[in-house]
Amino acid sequence: MNSRIWALLAALGATTIYALNHTIAKGVMPTYVQPFGFIQLRVTGAAILFWSFSIFLPKEKIDRSDWARLLVCTVFGAGINMLSFFKGLELSTPINSSVIITATPILVFTFSAFLLKEKASLRKKVGVVLGLIGALFLVLFGKEIRTDAPDIPLGNFLFVVNAASYGLYLILIRPLTQKYHLITVLKWLFFFGTFLNIPITYQEVAAISWPTLPVIEAILPIIYVVVGTTCMTYLLNMYALRILTASSVSIFAYVQPLLGILFAIWMGSDSLTFIKSVAAIIVCVGVYLVTKKDSK
Repeated sequence: MNSRIWALLAALGATTIYALNHTIAKGVMPTYVQPFGFIQLRVTGAAILFWSFSIFLPKEKIDRSDWARLLVCTVFGAGINMLSFFKGLELSTPINSSVIITATPILVFTFSAFLLKEKASLRKKVGVVLGLIGALFLVLFGKEIRTDAPDIPLGNFLFVVNAASYGLYLILIRPLTQKYHLITVLKWLFFFGTFLNIPITYQEVAAISWPTLPVIEAILPIIYVVVGTTCMTYLLNMYALRILTASSVSIFAYVQPLLGILFAIWMGSDSLTFIKSVAAIIVCVGVYLVTKKDSK
């Protein structure tokens, strides 16, 4: 297989892991681990793993001119997006998160138009508007009464913040993925992310009762989130970004609602409502219009 097919498979693998994460992480919070505490486990665990991997690779030095970009990528890729997503997941539902995450391609396209001066056709502009309407529709009208989702509108808003932050991260990190080894970039990204998140997360980390954590309900999901949702997805997406554009990689968020909704319903952790269905359709139409290849 050529490199483009491997890149597409990597992006698909990453979005599949993300899709399952909506439900798996939700089952741990806040009973066993609170959302911000979970983020610190993710970032610190990933930093340890990537630094361990780097021992077996040739040493690589980051140019002085690239440190500022790497720090900004840390803020958006290992800070704001993670904190807002997990807090949103505590307040809202897995299906809502998997629907709103499909706004990422639209946001990536919007940011690319402003930051990279990419030209936008009328069709793509309509797609951007529809995608945002779908996300806002779910944020404003997706209110339900659930004991495990105490503030759905706020949670849905945080999902939008997560999608926007991750979209910026994809655009900003791509030049680094083409210049340095993936492990080199990721070990520094999560190293800085570990210290960046401590002021916000340390209280919730200290509140974790490790001796009482059940293996099936807590330990295994935590391992999945750290190894799968953090290490594997970031590694797979960065590999894909070496060959594909940020807009192309972000398109795979389109697959997440289907996988996320099916898994959440199968696990019995969520249900499909009329509001969610309408929002998903609007967002998906918007994504299709934005990502559809222009005819020559």
